[in-house]
Amino acid sequence: GDKTMEDGDSLVPAAKRARREESLVVSSSSMLVSAKQGEEPWLEEEDEVRTSGLAAPIMLLTGHEGAIYSMKFAPNGEHLASAGHERAIYLWEVYGECQNYNVLRGHKNAIVDLSWVDARTLCTASADKTVMLWDAHVGRRKKKFTGHSGFVNAVSPGDATSLASAADDGRALLWDTRSRAAVASFEVGRAATAIAFGDAEIFVGSIDDTIAAFDLRTRDVSYRLVGHSNTITGLALSPDGAFLLSNAMDANLHCWDVRPLAPENRLAKTFAGHRHDFHKNLLKAAWAPDGAKVSAGSSDNIVHIWDVPTVDEIYYLPGHKGSVNDVHFHPREPIVGSCSTDAAIYLGEIAA
Repeated sequence: GDKTMEDGDSLVPAAKRARREESLVVSSSSMLVSAKQGEEPWLEEEDEVRTSGLAAPIMLLTGHEGAIYSMKFAPNGEHLASAGHERAIYLWEVYGECQNYNVLRGHKNAIVDLSWVDARTLCTASADKTVMLWDAHVGRRKKKFTGHSGFVNAVSPGDATSLASAADDGRALLWDTRSRAAVASFEVGRAATAIAFGDAEIFVGSIDDTIAAFDLRTRDVSYRLVGHSNTITGLALSPDGAFLLSNAMDANLHCWDVRPLAPENRLAKTFAGHRHDFHKNLLKAAWAPDGAKVSAGSSDNIVHIWDVPTVDEIYYLPGHKGSVNDVHFHPREPIVGSCSTDAAIYLGEIAA
């Protein structure tokens, strides 16, 4: 039968609909709330000083038909990519009406992680046991990498020609984007759930609650980061490569010193306040481009942002109606993007 149209809905294809904040029901759930301590939480007012080029302080991007597990801004900040349960990659414009201008298909199961390799190339990890490389300009798949024998949980680009992936088969694989076969295999032992490509190491998190640092040259484990008490769900290297952020099912967001001459206990600081739940989603983690803020996926439907120097939570951003699975900071402007099990993406500007 016909769907009843709600007030304010227009006959725009779902995949192309982005709503401005003005057309949202104005309630605290659709506004940015600051969590600065000692102040009353305040709501962004219409006449608030704008800090970004977004069409409105908060943009809601709808069109996905299922849970979204990953979203990333392109390096130039003009576009973003998102993917999830639907097996498709959605490409969106960041500015104007945030149009969904393309959908890339090819995976045969859920896409659980994605990253931009460069300004026009995307890599994806899927439960179909493959890693894929895509040309976002042309809108087609460039390569399909097969070699894992289990769900691929995470993918991380190194330089322009290398990728690393982590899978349920207990291995991390190193790929050269110019060839099809894996160029190296790192034995993790237990299901590998998260990965981050460093300068000299590949960091792999697993269900054994630890993060192994594999030396890219010798292919051996240089050291292990021990401190979480449950599965590692997301890893992110700081912009300067000196620190590694790890999100885990113990609901801690740890920051590790991964510099070559770091002290033996590499745990530098811990950010707290976010949540993990029985869904056991692989919730990601992210750094702001200046390294001064971090954020993390959280099962409480909230986007949490912390100040790195003080470890204080500085933003607590409601709006999503499901687990926040991935968050990403815009490369050039004070904008944070988030995607959720509720099939929505929010872009929100924060203070400059």
